[in-house]
Amino acid sequence: MELLAYPFMQRALIGALIIGLAAPALGIYLVQRRLSLIGDGIGHVALTGVGVGLLTNTSPVLTAVLVATIGAVGVELIRERGRTSGDLALALLFYGGIAGGVVLVGLSDDSSNSNLMQYLFGSLITTSVQDIAVIGGLGVAVLVAMLALRPALFALCNDEEYARVSGLPVRTLNILLAVTTAVTVTIAMRTVGLLLVSALMVVPVAAAQQVTRGFRTTMAAAMLIGVGAAGAGIVVSAEIDTAPGATTVLLALVAFLGATLAATVRRVLVRRSHPPVAAEPPDVVLHG
Repeated sequence: MELLAYPFMQRALIGALIIGLAAPALGIYLVQRRLSLIGDGIGHVALTGVGVGLLTNTSPVLTAVLVATIGAVGVELIRERGRTSGDLALALLFYGGIAGGVVLVGLSDDSSNSNLMQYLFGSLITTSVQDIAVIGGLGVAVLVAMLALRPALFALCNDEEYARVSGLPVRTLNILLAVTTAVTVTIAMRTVGLLLVSALMVVPVAAAQQVTRGFRTTMAAAMLIGVGAAGAGIVVSAEIDTAPGATTVLLALVAFLGATLAATVRRVLVRRSHPPVAAEPPDVVLHG
C-alpha cells in the first residue's frame, strides 16, 4: 500500500477507476445487442491506428482514436445496410485491424516494437498527467452519454424495429454507440491493453446479470463490479508485481465466478424452502 503514495500510482489508480466505471456502463448495451466481442474487433482496428502513430512519429493515442472511430462507424453502416452480417463484419474488423497494425509497426523503427507491448497489454503505470486528463475527459463523456440516453439506448438495444417505429433516431444512436465504443477501447488500452479491453466491458456485466434482474440494477451492479475490479487490480498488481491490466481482468472473472456461485446457491435454497406440491389425482367417477 505504500506504493500508492507515489504520484505515478495515484495516476494509475485514478485512470483505472475511470475506465472501470465507464466500460461496463457502455458494455451493458453491447451485451444486450449480443455484440460482446465488438470491443475486441475495434481494439484490433485501434492497433492499426497505433501503428500509424508509431510510423509517422505522431501521438498513437490520437491516431488510434481516429482509426478506431472510422472502423466502428464503417462496421455499423455495413451492418445497417444488411449487406454483411454482424458477425462477419466483426471478423473482417478483427483480421484487417491486426494485420494492418502488424505491418505498420514492422515498417517503423525497432524501438516502436517495444512500445507496442504497452498498447497491447496496457501500461497504466507510465501514464502522464496529460494522459489522465484525456482518459478522464473522454471517460466522463462516455459515462454521461450512457446514463443520459439510457431509455433510448435500452429501447434500441432491446428491439431496434420498435425503436424505429417509436420515432427514435436509430441511425444516430447506432453511430453514437459505435463512436463511444471506439473511444472507450482507445482510452482503456492504457489500462488493460487492446487485447483485454473487451473483458472490462463484458465481464462485469455478465457478473451483474447473475445476481440482478432489472436493467437499471444490472447496470449499477456492473459499474460497481468494474470499479472494484479496476481499483483492486492496481493495488494487487502493485503488491505482487504483476501486470495491472491482466490482474484487473482476472479479478473481474473472480467476481463473475463468485456471482455465479451465489446465484446457484440461492436457487438451491429457494427450491428447498419451497418444495413443489404434488398434484392430487383427479377423482375417478364410476358409472354403473
